[in-house]
Amino acid sequence: MAEAEDTRRAGRIVVRKGLEGQTEDRRLLERQPAAVDPYEADPWRVLRIQAEFVEGFDALAHVGPAVTVFGSARVKPDDPMYDAARRIAGGLARAGFAVITGGGPGIMEAANRGAREGGGLSVGCNIELPFEQDMNAYVDLGIEFRYFFVRKMMFVKYAEAFIIFPGGFGTLDELFELDWIRDPVLKEAKISPDDLDLMIVTDDVDEAVQAARLYFERKSLGAPPKKRARPRKSDAQ
Repeated sequence: MAEAEDTRRAGRIVVRKGLEGQTEDRRLLERQPAAVDPYEADPWRVLRIQAEFVEGFDALAHVGPAVTVFGSARVKPDDPMYDAARRIAGGLARAGFAVITGGGPGIMEAANRGAREGGGLSVGCNIELPFEQDMNAYVDLGIEFRYFFVRKMMFVKYAEAFIIFPGGFGTLDELFELDWIRDPVLKEAKISPDDLDLMIVTDDVDEAVQAARLYFERKSLGAPPKKRARPRKSDAQ
């Protein structure tokens, strides 16, 4: 799915390299002067954002139960985490899940590869970046996005579970720091102790696949969730 070396993607559009500028997210978040080209104004961007949502929803509406896998783009095939992501995705595929990733290299490639090897649907939600991130070769259904927040919506909306491998700023943005949750957040009663049960930290590939499968089975059968502690006033603050 990679484009020619002298081209890059800008959402659905392919342009010649050397024309790179700011990403659409950065343009959106920066205040614009009063006199701007109307095609660069925020009201016009709303239509492009809407179009990305529609395209994403349309493409993913029929993928069935899926699990989203996050992790570093810099992990190489000889890294143990690459092998673990590949095996987890294979197990998920054999359990009947599609696997969704960011569509790039590293952990994303490993998960897409494992999904394909396991006979499941391998989905990649790629993003326009200043330095091009090509769609990896193991994606069966690929979508290109301009906006990170639209892409994140697709990761979340169609996933029954999330598996987070080690990564950098992008991966941390998808999760956040667990030690920080356990220390100041829990100690200051901003959450209830039972809230920590919403996340599972494991080094075991089979346990990760089993957790996703059991959650989906409970959801499908309409089983009531595990009894939660009564929220404290601080939970809503």
